[in-house]
Amino acid sequence: MQTKILLVEDEKNFGAILKDYLKMNDFAVDWCEDGEQGLQAFKASKFDLCIIDVMMPKKDGFTLSSEIKAINKTIPLLFLTARGMRDDIIKGYKLGAADYITKPFDSELLLLKIKAILNNQSNTINDNEFLHQLGEFNFNAKLRSLKRKDQEIKLSPKEAALLNLLCQHKNDVLLREKALKQIWTEDNYFTARSMDVYIVKLRKYLSADASIEINNLHGNGYSLLVKT
Repeated sequence: MQTKILLVEDEKNFGAILKDYLKMNDFAVDWCEDGEQGLQAFKASKFDLCIIDVMMPKKDGFTLSSEIKAINKTIPLLFLTARGMRDDIIKGYKLGAADYITKPFDSELLLLKIKAILNNQSNTINDNEFLHQLGEFNFNAKLRSLKRKDQEIKLSPKEAALLNLLCQHKNDVLLREKALKQIWTEDNYFTARSMDVYIVKLRKYLSADASIEINNLHGNGYSLLVKT
């Protein structure tokens, strides 16, 4: 699976060139030309890395980065900007930037930095993101294991991915569109029906604990509720 990058850059020529360069190096790239578009794109899809310009119309890069981190605190951020002032660099790192590169820059160096960030990210993933306590159940999304007392259910890859996403939105709303795009990569009638089947399966697995419910929120998505 290709690494997916969100590129938010308002300079049209530079953005187009950088997008093409990254695609030539086997990255999948979504390019947005302002901060508001960037935030909507991040909410709608799953990315492995965000490359963000600082000075942009509608929403500046620092504001966008703080909003992205509020959604996913582990997503690596790389700032690309003409602003090389010390205070800006410090601010970028305080917002959780993995790196900060000032324009102009060497494209090969950028590529090496991106690969280093992604390699470091893969080596430092917190396993707690994949471990969930659901009432009487222990769920390990990495191992696709759902345990209750001395019984274990081995989930399919899609079952585990869907339950993990529900757990990340526990006692909240998991939007149907988000789940379909992240797990099935497409939002259409057939993938929606497929997800409904997986929801029924998960309900059956979890039915042994009456404190757990998966509710259908018509037209919006699903809600995993765990009563305490």
